[in-house]
This record gives sequence, C-alpha cells and structure tokens, in this order.
Amino acid sequence: MNSNSLEEVERRGPQALWPRRSPHSREEGARGALIAAASTVGVLGLMLWVVLASEAWPKVQRQFFSWFHFKESFPKVASGFWLDVKMFMVAEVLILGIALGIAMIRALRGPAFLPLRIIAVTYIDLIRGLPILLLILLMGFGIPSLQLPGVTNSPLFWGVTALVLSYSAYTAEVYRAGIESVHESQRMAARSIGLTQGQALRHVIVPQAIRNVIPALLNGFVSLQKDVALVFVLGVREGLREADIYNARTFNYTSYIAAAVLFLLVSVPVARFTDWYTDRDRRRKQAMSS
Repeated sequence: MNSNSLEEVERRGPQALWPRRSPHSREEGARGALIAAASTVGVLGLMLWVVLASEAWPKVQRQFFSWFHFKESFPKVASGFWLDVKMFMVAEVLILGIALGIAMIRALRGPAFLPLRIIAVTYIDLIRGLPILLLILLMGFGIPSLQLPGVTNSPLFWGVTALVLSYSAYTAEVYRAGIESVHESQRMAARSIGLTQGQALRHVIVPQAIRNVIPALLNGFVSLQKDVALVFVLGVREGLREADIYNARTFNYTSYIAAAVLFLLVSVPVARFTDWYTDRDRRRKQAMSS
C-alpha cells in the first residue's frame, strides 16, 4: 500500500479499502434496481386488484378499514401504545444488564464457580422452555393470588417482569456466543498481566463480545417491541388492549388496524436500521480482514 493509499485510509477510514464501482457496474446496478422496482409494483398491483375485485371487499372495508372508526379509536389506541413504548424502554434496559450478568457467570472458569454456572444454566433452560405468553399468565395471575405481604399485585409490574425474565434468558445466550467468539489468547493475555477472571471478562472479553453481537441484540429489540403487547392478557390497557376494548364496544375491527399502524411505525424503522447496521458491520469486517 503506497503513501497515497495510507493517506486515503486515514481520511476516509475502512471505507477507503472497499472496491470502487466502475461506471458499467453502476449502470447494471441502476438497471437491476429499475427491474426490481417494476416487478415489485407489478406484483403489488396484481395483489391489490385481486383484493379489490373480491365480492366481499366492501364488507371487509367497512369492518377493517373504516376511516370513521380509525379516527374514533386512534386517540385511545395511541395513548395505550405510549404505555407499550415505556414498557419496552424499561424492559430493554433491565434485559441488557441482567443478561450480561448471566452470560458473565456462565463464562467463569474453574470448579469454584460451578454452583453459579449451574444456577445460570438452569435458569436459562427453564425460562427458554416456557412460552412467553404462558410465563406472563403464570406470573401475572399466580403471584398476586398468593397475597404476599409487601409484594405488589400490579399486572403491569408482573407483565414487564415476565418479559424481562424471558428475554434475559435468550439475550444471555447471545452474549455468551459473543464471549466465546473472542479468541482464547485474549483471555490468556489478560491473565498473564495479573488480571483476575472477573477483571479479564469486564475489561477485555466483554467489550469485544458486545461489539460482535450488536446486530443480534438489535434483532432482539425488534422482537421485544412487539411482544410487550402480550401483557394485554393481564388486563393492562396498552395499545392492543385499547383496540380490543373499542372492538368489543363497536364490533368493528378498524381499531386493530390503528394499533398495527402504530407498531409498524416503530418496528419497521428499527428493523431497517438493524439491517443497515448488520451490513455495515459485515463490510467493515471484510475491509479490515483484507
């Protein structure tokens, strides 16, 4: 690599190592994008025509796509959806911290830490073996029925707790995969300079592991953002529950469409950001390895 190349890398970063596209390849890319867009429009147009040509479409439109009912139900559904957003933000912070602690416990070496590793593995196996909806029902109805002194009976609290417990088990395995992806020489080097196991994990292994699993963690964000709606089975008046109440009162399903629109407005951008970050991370690694 000559001096000009080195200066380009310093100025632009790893992107300078990516291959440049020729004008011919750019023309082929533009042509491919045009063909893809035309085929997509054609397929979507055909699907739309089939739906609109159906004899049952007017009835479906009145029941699911009524503008009047959309406007009537939207304020309540949006208010409930804001509770979904708050549950998601609180649960995500707790999940990331708890799951990291569990993964670090599983990564400890030596016979002295065997009891802790057994507890962590048992927790992960039990929680991952239960459907999340079942866990919400068990905790949301079971624990308050015990009438334990000093323990809240709030369905919102126990619904979020169930989400945190369930997602922490899955996220801990994501962290563990990232920890195991760090080469063993990193751990050995940390121990050779006098760091304990905990210090080696905290200062050397875990920072590298987190960078490796950020795309997988972002996918977990997308799933959690949707699954917070499951607490509606406990009677929590979040977005889906408000839509269900409106449907029970009017026998019209447009409120569910309003809830779907709100969830899509959040989940689709997050999903697209996840794909963008994953592709960017992949290209960065390819550039650094070349």
